[in-house]
Amino acid sequence: MAVSAERPVGIDELLERVRSDLDRVEAADAYHAAQAGEALLVDIRYAALRDRDGLIPGALVVERNELEWRLDPQGSHRAPEATGHDLRVVVICNEGYASSLAAASLRQLGLRRATDLVGGFQAWRASGLPVTS
Repeated sequence: MAVSAERPVGIDELLERVRSDLDRVEAADAYHAAQAGEALLVDIRYAALRDRDGLIPGALVVERNELEWRLDPQGSHRAPEATGHDLRVVVICNEGYASSLAAASLRQLGLRRATDLVGGFQAWRASGLPVTS
């Protein structure tokens, strides 16, 4: 087995690298894009957080461990909303960290417009945008 000469990357550096390739969006921009039919909001928070804090109306709820399978336009387990590689997807986690990594993973599947919400669901709620229980 070959040993890599490259030093290990810590999570903070990885997050910085990933985010440099994303056109991250603020809550109000994500809301308006979704309202205009220009973006699919995808909530990857786990059930306990959704139960505790509520849901974003109209957002597709996909557990993080199913995300790639549900949004791959070529996949056999894709969601009906996964209409093509040009789909603008805004991934939303609780605070905007896991969503950056998830969006980068979607980009590796060819969803070139995938991005995430700065500050996650907490920023959405703090902005006074709609939330249902």
